[in-house]
Amino acid sequence: MRLLVSGGCGFIGSHFIRYVLEHYQPEAITNIDALTYAGSLSTTATFSSEFGDRYEFFCVDIADSKQVSRVLAKHSYFAVINFAAESQVGRNVINFENFVRSNVVGAVTLLDAARQNGVKRFVQISTDEVYGAQGPTGRFTETAALNPSSPYAASKAAAELAVLAAHKTYGQDVVITRSSNNYGPFQFPDKLIPLMIAQALADQPLPVRGGGSQVRDWIHVEDHCAAVFDVLMKGHAGEIYNVSADNERRTIDLVRVILTRLGKSENLIQFVADRRGDDARYAIDANKLRSTIGWKPLKDFDLAFAETIDWYRQNRSWITQ
Repeated sequence: MRLLVSGGCGFIGSHFIRYVLEHYQPEAITNIDALTYAGSLSTTATFSSEFGDRYEFFCVDIADSKQVSRVLAKHSYFAVINFAAESQVGRNVINFENFVRSNVVGAVTLLDAARQNGVKRFVQISTDEVYGAQGPTGRFTETAALNPSSPYAASKAAAELAVLAAHKTYGQDVVITRSSNNYGPFQFPDKLIPLMIAQALADQPLPVRGGGSQVRDWIHVEDHCAAVFDVLMKGHAGEIYNVSADNERRTIDLVRVILTRLGKSENLIQFVADRRGDDARYAIDANKLRSTIGWKPLKDFDLAFAETIDWYRQNRSWITQ
């Protein structure tokens, strides 16, 4: 069985490729990535030597139908898993067009090419941000209305609607996952956790937005990858699955843990203005995934978060790239 993974040089996509190739035989994976700001060949640098011809890479823009079709014609693929996305929320306020091209046009291009080339299943990787802000209590289920607050979230919601339309119109076998915030090694350095660690290690101010009161639901990237693979193999066509480990934390509390772990003073915290389109709290209910597919997270948050901090401390070249 061969899989095509888009965005496989990014944080979550590269972890997914490693997860599959390490845990399942004889799966083979083709990785396509345009290597934009968040995609780095360093995340997959050892894959060819570790996995041999079970892994191959092509630099491809998923919004370019000719490039995508050429790759899909090379093999008979069981599934396309679309991790590729512009995801830095701060950038979407500056240039919405890039987000539409990558996240909407790119998804539709991949979707069409998969259908035309006889790919059995299409997996769209989405985000809990499509729901918009949750109040101080409660969790969104998969049937909740879409109410995105940022251009990024709107582009991911649009891609989802296109994927579901392909299922309804053409009978295409599709599934969608909506994940909470991921953490772990190899995350792009301008994301919250590696950024805070980098600033602390350099004894520089840690810019915390809006007083740090934002609440996010965190999942280790390896638990997320296991969920995606389970949905790929066991999910029902046309269905959506929330992926959450039920680890809600305030930003300020995460920052304090980082400072404590690194032996740094809280005087480094510098409160800055909130970001436009930022929501106060995200929280999703993953009971559907747990009960119908049998997935559950394996990582203990406190232990895995401490290990993540230590990884960045030991790999300073990554967070200063």
